[in-house]
Amino acid sequence: MSDRDAYVEKTKAKLDEWNAEIDKLQAQVKAAEAENKANFEEQLADFEEQLEEMRRQRDEAQAKMKEAQAASDAAWDDMRKGMENAWEDISSSFQKAWSRFQ
Repeated sequence: MSDRDAYVEKTKAKLDEWNAEIDKLQAQVKAAEAENKANFEEQLADFEEQLEEMRRQRDEAQAKMKEAQAASDAAWDDMRKGMENAWEDISSSFQKAWSRFQ
């Protein structure tokens, strides 16, 4: 398996994990809202903001993965380090947003 293929597989797995976390949070938001809507409205706005940030990070990671998939072997060698740095930044941002829910 090439470095690019490994990168794409790793990214796909992480995106699947993030999608599951986003789905889980959405379910928690809906359940909490149903339990106590009046007291929850302020928290709901914060949750929605964090979910939107997580979605933006996920979408950015998907775009990077697609760039990697479309790159020629020569281009992949040139862009690999930048992709790895971008992935680390995106992953860190996603984890910070996720930690606010735990």
